[in-house]
Amino acid sequence: MTEEELKNQEEAENLDNTVAAEEAAETAEAAETADTEKQEPAEEKDPLQAAQEEIEQLKTQMLYKTAEFDNYRKRTLKEKAELILNGGEKAVSAILPVIDDMERAIENGSKTDDPAVLREGMELIYHKMMKALESLGVKKMETEDADFDTDMHEAVAMVPGMGDDKKGKVIDCLQTGYILNEKVIRHAKVAVGQ
Repeated sequence: MTEEELKNQEEAENLDNTVAAEEAAETAEAAETADTEKQEPAEEKDPLQAAQEEIEQLKTQMLYKTAEFDNYRKRTLKEKAELILNGGEKAVSAILPVIDDMERAIENGSKTDDPAVLREGMELIYHKMMKALESLGVKKMETEDADFDTDMHEAVAMVPGMGDDKKGKVIDCLQTGYILNEKVIRHAKVAVGQ
């Protein structure tokens, strides 16, 4: 190789190096521009990312609330089942002392022949039983001289010829009716004037 060829080759290499340096500079500028462009959308992504994070938080809260509600529902169903099974406990507890009195009356009934004493004992037990029922909210229906009401009474007989003042009125009560907390639990069976 001659000097001239070496010189041309060096110039070509220098030119290639310059072109390579310029290309590298352009590539770096392009990368910086791309980074800048990427950063601008990244700033736009921040609200999106924040919204997605909020959605995730809300999903988590919803899962917790759903689980909490499911536990509440199961607990209330269990409590309701227990109330149904043990609901009569209060009533039975109120009646047990009356049963004890009846047992004592039966036991002591053989020791006396006086019917007045037995009757008095039965009346005491009856009054105690009525007090126990009243404490549970059970009331006896008053039917004497009451107007016939199909919501309260069940007519089992119609009595003709009682006069106009007794028409549609309860004449006689054949079976007492009872009300529990303002709800009829047994209709009174009555004879009605016609």
